[in-house]
Amino acid sequence: MPQDIAFAAPGRFWKGNIHTHSTMSDGVRTPREVCAAYQDAGYDFLALTDHFLAKYDFPVVDTRAFRAPGFTTILGAELHAPATALGEMWHILAVGLPADFAPTAADETGPALAARALAAGAFVAIPHPAWYALTAADAATIPGAQAVEVYNHTSALRTDRGDGAYLADQLLAAGRRVTLIAVDDAHFKSADAFGGWVMVKAEANEPDALLAALKAGAFYATQGPLLHDIIWHDDVVEVHCSPAAAVYVLGRGHRAEQSLAPMQTRVRLPIGALRRGGFARVVVADAAGHRAWSNPFFFEDAP
Repeated sequence: MPQDIAFAAPGRFWKGNIHTHSTMSDGVRTPREVCAAYQDAGYDFLALTDHFLAKYDFPVVDTRAFRAPGFTTILGAELHAPATALGEMWHILAVGLPADFAPTAADETGPALAARALAAGAFVAIPHPAWYALTAADAATIPGAQAVEVYNHTSALRTDRGDGAYLADQLLAAGRRVTLIAVDDAHFKSADAFGGWVMVKAEANEPDALLAALKAGAFYATQGPLLHDIIWHDDVVEVHCSPAAAVYVLGRGHRAEQSLAPMQTRVRLPIGALRRGGFARVVVADAAGHRAWSNPFFFEDAP
């Protein structure tokens, strides 16, 4: 009975946001204030990811001074370079960058910048793809990207374009093994904080351990609902969660199963038809419509 790595991995879950901004780019709170806000809100860790642009002096903000007992930080940035298929500036989330990550070269492309962040040891994700209509063809040019933002809270609030599932599912259907993250992308210009986060399974709330767990896929994404366990049997998936109004298991193309009932905490859904698509992922929704997303599970025996 294969168990999802997020639940099989040793350690405990730590709550964190890995995409947010400060006055070091276009946010309105200082790095100290941003870190304090997340610590006060009960987060275990934060990656401050300001815009890595010349007009902001290419910041990889050093937040190590704001670590405290029970709260840590990971260095990172939101990287930019020309240009997507629509002529938009690339947005590339890089968590776990070295503090001395070199500025973007004048002729550096988005794919080259992503590759350099990966080589520097970062966890690289595709942020808010719906916000700027990023295509699967665009995403194919950064094959090393490890994750897609399945939910971006600020994009949802400001533009109704916070859902990245369309891109993740296209990549998964094409055989790409990406994980799913939820984030705030908060700038604190409105009530844009604390709307989406990751729950990372690690043995310690320390940057290296958290970063390794992110890279391994030992986490899930959520707006509030909790996932306690996911067990993949031969023909069913067993989901243990906080009280849910709906539980879904989604696969390639149209393949999906659902259970709709109030206050579900243990659900078994058939996966026979989904196995043939090569992957499946779980979504849990509570009575308020808030969701949690598992990372995809890959059927190694799929045709």
